[in-house]
Amino acid sequence: MKAVIINEFGGTDVLKIEEVERPVPAADEILVKVYASGVNPVDRVVREGGNDVLRPYLNLPLIIGWDASGIVEEIGSNVTNFKKGDEVYGIPNFPGNGSYAEYIAAKASQFALKPESLTFNEAAAIPLTGLVAANSIFDFGKLEAGQRVFIQGASGSVGNFAVQFAKVKGAYVIGSCSTDNIEFVKQLGADEVIDYKTQHFEELLQDIDVVFEASSVRDNNERLKSIAVLKKGGIFISANVDFPFDDAVKEAMEKKNVKGEFLAAQTNHLTWLNQFTQWINEGKVKVTLGKEYSLEEVAEAHEESETGQVRGKFILEVRKEN
Repeated sequence: MKAVIINEFGGTDVLKIEEVERPVPAADEILVKVYASGVNPVDRVVREGGNDVLRPYLNLPLIIGWDASGIVEEIGSNVTNFKKGDEVYGIPNFPGNGSYAEYIAAKASQFALKPESLTFNEAAAIPLTGLVAANSIFDFGKLEAGQRVFIQGASGSVGNFAVQFAKVKGAYVIGSCSTDNIEFVKQLGADEVIDYKTQHFEELLQDIDVVFEASSVRDNNERLKSIAVLKKGGIFISANVDFPFDDAVKEAMEKKNVKGEFLAAQTNHLTWLNQFTQWINEGKVKVTLGKEYSLEEVAEAHEESETGQVRGKFILEVRKEN
């Protein structure tokens, strides 16, 4: 089978398409015939050698990519929740061999039946970013109906799901984004949208229950502003696990009795994947695709995604749908 493999860490030139043996599923695994894989910021981080959190777990050679959608080709002897031919999506083997490949073997617990209304490309846009959003605002942020949440980077691949999930739960949602994306974020359901290029959120907001740093901006001075808009006892969650809180941020959180959390690891995979499927099938959540690339265009996909000027999820189309 074809797969995108890195044999060394570095720039996009280390992304090589090679012929490798098709994996064999273990007893608790399924073999998925991959149709599409999402392209995520963490793919670049791993390609370049990881950060302090990931580096100890990375072993070369490595197939990257951790959003997959496809069809079950084989099931392990202990798998009872899937059968051959099921259309599935999930987050396979992070941070081990991933989904930039024609087939992948992964634990059945990392997959769910894909939403019926979605194409494979659309389904591959959901798992990793959806899980980051749900873990952050619900599992860590404890967001409840009626609470006020401020989502920074609301138009991004994580932020746009966070906006929609928070609305489904009945929260009051405030998002920040660039001028060009204001209408997009409003269409996602945000109750208020702040243009970070022309407005200062710290002058507009107060008594926020949860702030979610879904933006790729890494600036502890901006975090101080976020803490200032939280109510006492509020919660600040960051998806930027590679950028720690500095002493000033820690002091500000302690003074205001604010809890700060990093999303270091994804949890509750199957529970949330099944929830996403339900919400999408009910029409409560929609998927926004960015550009779609072939497996052979993987370097171009990485280069474009690294510009940061992205709305929606970039997709590697591993094979065409029939």
